[in-house]
Amino acid sequence: MPPNPWGSRNRRRIGVLGGSFNPAHEGHLHISLQALRCLALDEVWWLVAPQNPLKPTAGMAPLADRVARARRVAGHPAIRVSALEADLGTRYTADTLAVLKRRFPATRFVWLMGADNLQQIVRWDRWTRIFQWVAVAVFDRSPYSYPSLAGKAAQRFAHARLSARRSALIAGTTPPVWTFLHVRRHPASATAIRRGQSMPR
Repeated sequence: MPPNPWGSRNRRRIGVLGGSFNPAHEGHLHISLQALRCLALDEVWWLVAPQNPLKPTAGMAPLADRVARARRVAGHPAIRVSALEADLGTRYTADTLAVLKRRFPATRFVWLMGADNLQQIVRWDRWTRIFQWVAVAVFDRSPYSYPSLAGKAAQRFAHARLSARRSALIAGTTPPVWTFLHVRRHPASATAIRRGQSMPR
């Protein structure tokens, strides 16, 4: 069941994994299960974006197809798949998080992303607000890990980095706070999947 777009006052620790999910794959599931375990989360929400502003529209499967596949891939009671951004009418992550924080005032959100996104998050709209509003957990992903940790975002918020051994505390820590998790890598790639096969309908 997708998250209630109207919000909730329940006290929970929620990981948020946003993206195109074009298509969703076992790598998304792997990161989500690691997040549930390492970050002591209650749930992980997959927010399937109508359209990533930094990605071309060519080759983007219809939103309904991407959501349907994501639900099949997730297959876990603590992972909830949603096209919430389409419901909210938000385009940028900063706007989505602002609405989530307003509608879920008692929820502690943790933004989940791979090392590739840490490297290029400086291109995102109001990227510093993301770090200031919610906790951030970054997952090891070759070959981006070392360049991302030397990049602008990691250096800008170096003072707010939480060691991996304390990552279970991140949801209860006031932002800015982020951690880098050297978990077992998963080889799945949406780009490789698209090149090798079309999405099942």
